[in-house]
Amino acid sequence: MSSSSTSTPASASEGPTSQQHQEERQQQQQQQNNSGGPLPLPEPSKAGDDGMPTQQLALGGTGVKLDHLGPLVVNEDGTLSRIANWGKMADIERENTLRILGRRNKARLAALRARQKDEAADGGQQ
Repeated sequence: MSSSSTSTPASASEGPTSQQHQEERQQQQQQQNNSGGPLPLPEPSKAGDDGMPTQQLALGGTGVKLDHLGPLVVNEDGTLSRIANWGKMADIERENTLRILGRRNKARLAALRARQKDEAADGGQQ
């Protein structure tokens, strides 16, 4: 008995598999690397893929998902950062951190805006 070395494809109605998608992305990345073009960003994870619960915050009728990276921290110089251990915090720690960060970020933003207004006023007088 001889067996055929070619496999028959699955039905044409089936969509491409995730492996095929992954291979296509790899080929595209290799082409871009060879052409010197910018590398693409990774695809966003689906809600709940990482095992972390997703939260949604309503802002003016639109929703914003808070991801596993945690809230943004406004630094005194106006730069933004994140909390490194957010994923390891307990729920109570997260609640307390959000409460404290909310107040601190608000105060820092107000100070930065005031400083910006002062600089704009000083620049206009000179």
